[in-house]
Amino acid sequence: IIPGKQKVVKTLNELAQKVDKIYLASDPDREGEAIAWHIRDELKIDKNKKCRITFNEITETAVKAGIKSPRELDMNVINAQQARRILDRIVGYKISPLLWKKVKRGLSAGRVQSATLKVIVDREDEIRQFVPEEYWILEALLSKGNTKPFIAKFYGDKNGKIDLTNEAQVKDIISKIDSKPYTVFDIKVTEKRRMPPPPFTTSSMQQDAGRKLGFTVKKTMMVAQKLYEAGFITYMRTDSTRVSDDAIKMAKAYICKNFGENYYLNRSFKAKEGAQDAHEAIRPTKLLDLEKTVASMDKDEAKLYTLIFNRFVASKMEACVYDSTRILIDVENYVFTVTGSVVKFDGFMRLYTEGKDEVNVKDKDEAEEIKELPKLNIGDVLKQLELNSNQKFTEPPSRYTEASLVKVMEEKGIGRPSTYAPTISTLLDRLYIELEAKHLIPTELGEIVNKVMSNNFKDIVDIEFTANMEKQLDNIAEGKQDYIKMLHDFYNPFIIFIDVQVIDN
Repeated sequence: IIPGKQKVVKTLNELAQKVDKIYLASDPDREGEAIAWHIRDELKIDKNKKCRITFNEITETAVKAGIKSPRELDMNVINAQQARRILDRIVGYKISPLLWKKVKRGLSAGRVQSATLKVIVDREDEIRQFVPEEYWILEALLSKGNTKPFIAKFYGDKNGKIDLTNEAQVKDIISKIDSKPYTVFDIKVTEKRRMPPPPFTTSSMQQDAGRKLGFTVKKTMMVAQKLYEAGFITYMRTDSTRVSDDAIKMAKAYICKNFGENYYLNRSFKAKEGAQDAHEAIRPTKLLDLEKTVASMDKDEAKLYTLIFNRFVASKMEACVYDSTRILIDVENYVFTVTGSVVKFDGFMRLYTEGKDEVNVKDKDEAEEIKELPKLNIGDVLKQLELNSNQKFTEPPSRYTEASLVKVMEEKGIGRPSTYAPTISTLLDRLYIELEAKHLIPTELGEIVNKVMSNNFKDIVDIEFTANMEKQLDNIAEGKQDYIKMLHDFYNPFIIFIDVQVIDN
């Protein structure tokens, strides 16, 4: 028993003597299963007894349903958790002392943390090696009679897009078109549908809370834990977008009552490749009046709960329908465009819009749309009020925020929902990375550690290797792979390599 916990175990043993039946209801994940296993042994509960219960939400209905269906402990899930712990200790305990010799004492290496550190350092290298490229924006302020002026952007000519890359090119075009008549020659209106995002997984919750609320992943998980324990939300460590039939009925009733039947649509979302899909998505346990529900919460809890509430409800709402319009304007055989969209039915966007990661400035320039479109017809002749050009330069990729790093970790299979927050916290605590204006930047120490690891332990920092290990752990949890054999297969070549290793600079 770890120091400080002897009293807890003693109390549990004393309580166990006074009851006829014991249920083990730790969290419904691998770590929770392993905790239940340890407690069962400490309390000397018969191994064949069905004492394990799980539930995805701490509500009366869910707890009672769990008690009605006790089961034996799942040794496959426990073995997967044991394998993870042993694997991470083999890596950490064997490599860390080598880092002490080469760099300084107190450093650590880890299977997931070292791969994550490499992702951050690789992005920093990309930024250093980035060579800016010049580009220009050319815009015309136009009007039709006395109507409100609007801005049209240079596109190219009728043969296609022309990239403006230098001042001489821009001046040449301006000399040909300045103060000449502009004529509308094409108007394309396309009806489009924007679908709502699925309810939150751990990863998407951490990302959206980072973008919209400014929460760190650690803070997000701490607040979510409180909401879960208070019975407000379902279990917050999940990679599933699935929800229960009861939740679907609850969403339908809420949407029809508050928005109308035409806003409701029951849709399911395909699970991402490699998802364990063990639990439901993160959602409210009840859909009561939001304002009254959050009144009992502190400020951070209210913010995160509102985000979870709106995301779940939106996932069961109809798509947003809008007309996307593109107007093409000719001037001396050059083409300017005006683009925009008009919402015909707001659908889920009446309630929720998803946060976005930072994008390159050039992408912003090209993607930007106006909402209020001028009323134009083919053949309309427009007057040029102004013609403006701006020199710009492409920008390097953005440094990762915690939200965008979690997204990459999920996409590349580095770790699992339960490990995203502690991995980032470890890198910050070890001073391998630091936060600057919400961006993660590798420190000099972090770059040195990454260099040593990359030069000497390529497999450990290799993202595919780390992702493959996660798949093997999934196989163990599903009973498809023996965990002892998996550990032997890793350990035998690894320890021979460690024993002969001379660390390179």
